[in-house]
Amino acid sequence: MIPFLDLKKINLQYRQELIEAATRVVDSGWYIKGKEVELFEQEFSNWCGTTHCVGVANGLDALTLTLRAWKELGKLHEGDQIIVPANTYIASILAITENRLTPVLVEPDEDTYNLCPMRTAAAITHKTKAILAVHLYGQLAPMPEIMELAEANNLLVLEDSAQAHGAEINGRRAGNWGHASGFSFYPGKNLGALGDAGAITTNDEELTQTIRALANYGSHKKYENIYQGVNSRLDEVQAALLRVKLRYLDAETLRRREIALAYAKGIKNRSVKQPIKIDANITSLENHAFHLYVVRSSDRDILQQHLLTSNVQTMIHYPIPPHQQNAYASWNRHSYPITEAIHEQVISLPISPVMDNEQVEQVIDACNDFTGI
Repeated sequence: MIPFLDLKKINLQYRQELIEAATRVVDSGWYIKGKEVELFEQEFSNWCGTTHCVGVANGLDALTLTLRAWKELGKLHEGDQIIVPANTYIASILAITENRLTPVLVEPDEDTYNLCPMRTAAAITHKTKAILAVHLYGQLAPMPEIMELAEANNLLVLEDSAQAHGAEINGRRAGNWGHASGFSFYPGKNLGALGDAGAITTNDEELTQTIRALANYGSHKKYENIYQGVNSRLDEVQAALLRVKLRYLDAETLRRREIALAYAKGIKNRSVKQPIKIDANITSLENHAFHLYVVRSSDRDILQQHLLTSNVQTMIHYPIPPHQQNAYASWNRHSYPITEAIHEQVISLPISPVMDNEQVEQVIDACNDFTGI
């Protein structure tokens, strides 16, 4: 069986270095807000091209704390509207509603699954104060157009870069386009910790210091609390492990792109819709981080069973869109046809950096052998 994602095999590549990093933390006697976090923040911000990085407990906190900080700074207020793609993972929306802000769901571009500039522009009202641009599956949203819209309408832009470590447009990476960006280092991400972890990148010094305080019980200085904050800190062990894995991220991204190119060229079955058009725009592949390789089929469930029978494990990202979740029951009557079609048809193929060429060919052959109903 080809696993969808073999985390054990991925981390075994760096086993000795990970053990040495963890041992360094254990032997230091310093486990919270120490040198490892400080060094990771510097290294990751440099890698993204930003001036600041704040390590936090997870990716959801990264988004939630950024929006909260903008509220504390008077840039957002309760009830303000935040544009967000309707087909995103629910975490993007949870960060908005947790801050008592109002999500405005916008249908995505059907080909890229990311925000459509035209639909985004149409959704802007006098109540709109920010755009949450989600880089779904590892491809950047159309950030030049989004930033142009934001500037014209005096809007904040928060990137949800949880799936887009290393994705870029014109050499400018995810995390360095908007006014701030939230990253997740959940173990299955392209840059994955060995537990929960997250970070915020920005070029805004005031925002950085506000987030640092909010994430540390609302405190800039021990026992002095200026906000009603929370406890959301990247710990020393995870920071040390992430420092190891960051050194290999560019090489792993290159391997993901190689596999994506093989899929795009090799899968000829018209009933398995590809996420990229190789003959039309090869640069889209070069800019994509390929956290996931998501194809579509009107016979999705049958395709998934066929692939499983062919010893290929797949996953569905995501089966139920946010507006159909019980958590947002008041939205259940709303209709987002493009989003609903995407969620009913998408299926993610294995695209692990430790896959060998034989496994890649097996996935291709299995897709080409699919005959549907």
